[in-house]
Amino acid sequence: MSWIDLGALEDIPLRGARIVKTPLGCLALFRTAEAEVFATSNSCPHKGGPLSEGIVHDRKVTCPLHNWVFSLETGEAQGADAGRIATYPVRVAQGRVLIEAEAIGRRSAA
Repeated sequence: MSWIDLGALEDIPLRGARIVKTPLGCLALFRTAEAEVFATSNSCPHKGGPLSEGIVHDRKVTCPLHNWVFSLETGEAQGADAGRIATYPVRVAQGRVLIEAEAIGRRSAA
């Protein structure tokens, strides 16, 4: 498995997010209060809201436009909302955030 270095863990605030620009579009990196990192698409399927500007709580993010809540682990919408966001394998090694290269290659163009 090949991994791409996206930057330092400390560059993502606790309970916050950062955008990563790729040749295929933008991804959002989320860091939970427990310092876990998750990577998802940055666009809410409901109205295209920028999820990186949403509220990170537990292992979820709430869309800033219409309050849809998504699991950062599975990408599934929570509650009565129907929808899903793409998720990507990430890991932290020696203080660096890495994303699995093949997963980015499988992503459809934005």
